[in-house]
Amino acid sequence: MKNRYCNSIAILCLLASGYIALGVFPRLREYRIEKGCVAYVYGDYKTALKYCIPAAKRGHVKSMAIVGECYRNGYEVEQSYSEAVKWYRKAAEQGHALAQLNLGGCYAVGYGVSQSWTEAVKWYRKSAEQGDAVAQFNLGVCYAKGDGVSQSWTEAVKWLRKSAEQGNADAQLNLGWCYAEGKGVSRSRTEAVKWYRKSAEQGNALAQFNLGRCYAYGNGVRQSWTEAVKWFRKAAEQGDPDAKEALKRLGY
Repeated sequence: MKNRYCNSIAILCLLASGYIALGVFPRLREYRIEKGCVAYVYGDYKTALKYCIPAAKRGHVKSMAIVGECYRNGYEVEQSYSEAVKWYRKAAEQGHALAQLNLGGCYAVGYGVSQSWTEAVKWYRKSAEQGDAVAQFNLGVCYAKGDGVSQSWTEAVKWLRKSAEQGNADAQLNLGWCYAEGKGVSRSRTEAVKWYRKSAEQGNALAQFNLGRCYAYGNGVRQSWTEAVKWFRKAAEQGDPDAKEALKRLGY
């Protein structure tokens, strides 16, 4: 079977005695940081940077990660991978999982740093161990391909499963493939179909195609041309060339 892998402003009151209410400054600072973080989520990058850059310079970890993202994407700043890496690293070193993932990604492709699979794996692992599903998927792929680590299907399946169980569609697809091919697990077409379906139902075109093939050949499910065509069509509607070819051969 040909399966494919793949957030009322506190008012400062200066009293006549010159006394400043204890704790007001910290509360105002926290408000500003939160305002910056929420602005980023809603795409108001100018406001985000207005509050997050000062916060990042004071050591606020989430703000560091946001500043890194803005530099990576050129949001209201001149795009700079080296600046992105600078801020990702500061946040990553303090345990920010998303920054660790993104720093790993920069090492994987050589953005702002010299390309290094060893460093990519290092940061993917730190993020993955905190439960980041994308980092878990990336780490699983590294083990599958032997990038930055000794190739191991057992480790690949371990991390793909952690990611897949959190709903990552790409991990579900690849875990299904591992079951279909018996890579790192005992071969099971039933399990392959289970994971292909989870991914396919999230809209993953490759999983839809693979699930269609399972129905076409009766692998792990009762053979059904109706179901095969259903899933081939879903994949074809997303532009999958093999699914289009399959429908053509079936006369659709």
